[in-house]
Amino acid sequence: MATESPLTPERGWRLPAGARSLPEVHGSIAIPHNAGFWRKMLAFAGPGYLVAVGYMDPGNWATDLAGGAQYGYTLLAVIMLSNLMAILLQALAARLGIASGRDLAQACRDHYSRPAVIGLWLLCEIAIAACDLAEVIGAAIALNLLFGLPLIWGVVLTSLDVLVVLYLQHHGFRYVEALVVGLILAIAGSFAIEIYLAHPAVAPMLAGFIPRAQIVRDSNMLYIAIGILGATVMPHNLYLHSSIVQTRKYRDDHEGKKEAIRFATIDSSVALMFALFINAAILVMAAAAFHGSGHEAVADIGDAYQLLSPLLGTKMASILFAVALLCSGQNATLTGTLAGQIVMEGFINLRLRPWLRRLITRLIAIIPAIIVVWLYGERGTGQLIIVSQVILSLQLSFAVVPLVMFTSNPAKMGPFVNPKWMTALAWVVAVIIALLNVWWLYLTFG
Repeated sequence: MATESPLTPERGWRLPAGARSLPEVHGSIAIPHNAGFWRKMLAFAGPGYLVAVGYMDPGNWATDLAGGAQYGYTLLAVIMLSNLMAILLQALAARLGIASGRDLAQACRDHYSRPAVIGLWLLCEIAIAACDLAEVIGAAIALNLLFGLPLIWGVVLTSLDVLVVLYLQHHGFRYVEALVVGLILAIAGSFAIEIYLAHPAVAPMLAGFIPRAQIVRDSNMLYIAIGILGATVMPHNLYLHSSIVQTRKYRDDHEGKKEAIRFATIDSSVALMFALFINAAILVMAAAAFHGSGHEAVADIGDAYQLLSPLLGTKMASILFAVALLCSGQNATLTGTLAGQIVMEGFINLRLRPWLRRLITRLIAIIPAIIVVWLYGERGTGQLIIVSQVILSLQLSFAVVPLVMFTSNPAKMGPFVNPKWMTALAWVVAVIIALLNVWWLYLTFG
């Protein structure tokens, strides 16, 4: 259903504005306007957890495992700082979606020339495919570890999640959110038990959250640190969040939008703290189990699975590790479905049936995975995950810079423009991300 943007041409958006973002679920979740804080918070809760999934996907596991195994708890500070950057950027994405009624892809389409829009769309599609690739491979590896299923069949089986997404979205967006939250709780529970079994040293673990100059001086440590950042801040999540916050039916006036921005920011900040716990838990587990035990070179997911049981003294350690990996991969592919739809419809206003859009996305991810598994086996999949993270790092600034530009522009945001302190902090984060990712690419290929 087409609608005009709530922002006028004088405020910066071109009209006609096109269709609403995710029109089939737009404004589908009612907000109790006269209710108390906690009831409203519950109504707004959900989008942040879909976003948080991207910050704990299988692409993060290799960098977290390598960081913990090689350097103990030292890189916990990098995970924490990366997460704080993510909290700020996701707050900006929610602000854009609620204040303008446009998701980030639509905002780019409104603002930039047609060739620039096509370029941004292609870059984003490549990034989503790369992210989907890591998630498909991660879930396939988990199925192989748990049930001995050949990796090729595991890759094919994970593609069937398209049916789950279509079924749940047909019955209501809350069902999608409930499934995602349930899988996050399963991942968090698994790693809580893992940490208990690993018995990490509490004092060094807490000290790891304090940034150290050693991280910058040691080139090998810096390489892993930048990898953690590149795997943590996911570009497609910015497009996703700016859209799914609009599934709430908040009042379309100043006070209604102000309230929606406040609750959406709380929602995403709390959800991303779960992502911080899970990423930190992976590194803590690797530090406690592998660092100082002669297994500092462990970075491969399969190797970690095989070593956890003998090192921690129980088969449960390996099983929980694989269960968490499976939940992580499947969770991330669910949100990747929505991100793909948002990006295609937002940038080029091309609307396909959900099953067709999902099939295209899955084929782009599955075909390279099947080829690599067929030619190189399990070791090749590890390299493919690393390549996917490099692609994500290349695309990141092309999402972050427009987001900061739009939300800092009074002509586009009106009374909901970023405060000056937030604008300054957002530009600092954008520059840091760009420089660190360029440096990571130099270290990778140089």
